[in-house]
Amino acid sequence: MKLSLLLLLAGASTAGVPRGSSQAPLAPAPLHVQMPKSDTAARSEEAKAVRAARFPGFAPELADMARINGPQGWGGLTRQQALEALGRSQPTTRQAARWGYAKTLIAQERYADAWGVLDVMLKDDSDLALVANFELARGVVLAALARPKEALTALSREELGSNPEACFWRARALAMSGRDEEAQREVGCARAALAARTGAQRVPFLTELAKAALASGQPERALRWLNAAPDADAAANIMRGRAHLAMDDFGRARIRLGRAERHGNEEQRYQARLALIDLAVSQRTMALPQARSEVDHIRFVWRGGAIEEQALRLSYKLAKKAGDEGGAIAAGATLVRYFELGPDLPSLLAEIQTRLSGLLAPQNKMPLEKAAGIYWDYRDMMPAGGEGDRLVVQLADRLQAAGLYARAAELLEHQLRHRALDVAQGPLSVRVATLHILAGRPDRALKAVKDTERTIFPQEMLWDRARIEAVALYQTGKKEQALAVLEDVPGASGLRAELLWKRRDWNRLVAESAADLPPPEGLTEVRQAVVLRHAIALGMLGREGELARLRSRYAAGFAGLPTAPAFDMLTQNPTSVDADNLSRAMSAIPAASPAGAYADLLDVAPSAPSAPQRK
Repeated sequence: MKLSLLLLLAGASTAGVPRGSSQAPLAPAPLHVQMPKSDTAARSEEAKAVRAARFPGFAPELADMARINGPQGWGGLTRQQALEALGRSQPTTRQAARWGYAKTLIAQERYADAWGVLDVMLKDDSDLALVANFELARGVVLAALARPKEALTALSREELGSNPEACFWRARALAMSGRDEEAQREVGCARAALAARTGAQRVPFLTELAKAALASGQPERALRWLNAAPDADAAANIMRGRAHLAMDDFGRARIRLGRAERHGNEEQRYQARLALIDLAVSQRTMALPQARSEVDHIRFVWRGGAIEEQALRLSYKLAKKAGDEGGAIAAGATLVRYFELGPDLPSLLAEIQTRLSGLLAPQNKMPLEKAAGIYWDYRDMMPAGGEGDRLVVQLADRLQAAGLYARAAELLEHQLRHRALDVAQGPLSVRVATLHILAGRPDRALKAVKDTERTIFPQEMLWDRARIEAVALYQTGKKEQALAVLEDVPGASGLRAELLWKRRDWNRLVAESAADLPPPEGLTEVRQAVVLRHAIALGMLGREGELARLRSRYAAGFAGLPTAPAFDMLTQNPTSVDADNLSRAMSAIPAASPAGAYADLLDVAPSAPSAPQRK
């Protein structure tokens, strides 16, 4: 039979074989194979298919056929006979020929190919989805391809409730999904289908049930299930070995696992080897470093599936035993991120979060840079709620105290974008912006403020954000914008005066600071700075009358202060103040600023343009 004829008749292609299959199709799988869609999308597709059905009419014929209730229902034709029937088919018999071919593929355990044929049949007549035999075939194929959730959807039709073949595959899919008790309840219904299979055909079903029994803490029951499997079967021996391990029967466990390692396929040999390593470590016949090295090697050469999951679980266990917190977190996080852990997920995630909390706690002696790296690598694993927020803030405090402003900013920026909600973004955005300015990255500071401006904040918080925004704008050279942002902010006159002082904008500085001139008594360093700056601005503008009034008001207050000579020189005869005298007077002004902590931020020199942000 020419391949071109098959492609024409079956609309076939090797594309679209479902994930999870290790088979290489002997026959082409039909075109347009797609992963299952959402209910809404599926209904839309079905409606389109009804209008565009190419080969309608087979669904009633299939519904009239005898129900398939055991493995014998899939046979009847050889693959060659099925292909020849497909080649001879006409449009009116095309779907029937495809059905015969799909059944033959299922009987030969060529499930990936069968999935493709069934998918094309459904696209050519959506009514097939209403036929019990057709949904049974789809459920069988999906379960065999390790897609249990989708398999259970197909196998849960009312008409299949007491069908032994459906019960057989439903039990297997439930066991794969970790629904162990439900799987056990299907066994009575599945017995006839189990008995109709050969020993080798029973093994996948029996091993899944044995796994479910082990997960339920019933190793004796697991061994009873495996009595029906061939004694030399590697997959069954792996499960037998695990059952003996659970019963502390180490000798029998070693024998069963050793036989599987000797005679199994590559995947089974790795499964057996990992179990033997676990046993050897528990009995202290293998050193922990050697065991960890072997497990790491297996993880390196085998990626994905049950092997990698088993290796990661053992790696996690061995790392804990060795006291390697970083190694345990790395293995556990990989499991959580990439594997369907079922009921184990909450407990494993809680363990990882506890370990992260211990590593990131202030009392931990781990170098600060390493602790920050661990947080960044596992930030998606951090505890939720207040505990996680507290750990992040503590780590940011330590980074800031060590002068690692950029690292602290990035850490809190992730918190700002991914964890903080609503009003909590206000104070956090101010701190992130402050750290970016201290790191010499005012552009990043502006972004932290702008990216959170859609949130509705209390008025006080809006003013705090405006102040830090003004500093960032000034640092990026947008000095007029910085002053404009502070225009209506209460209590911002000191910061505005600082900006004007740095710009040497004497006219506006006089106007700004006039209202903030302090009383003449009790001149603190900040108050001295305000008066002296005001005096310099008046002198630069030649306003002698205002200087005289300033001298009269504050002469007594400055008497005896270290800044008294500077005040006297600036206010006694301003025309005699030359460049040298002015320089000495400015040097005498106290370092304290009316802008408070913002003055220190204004003095930070911006660095080179920021590198792209970490994702």
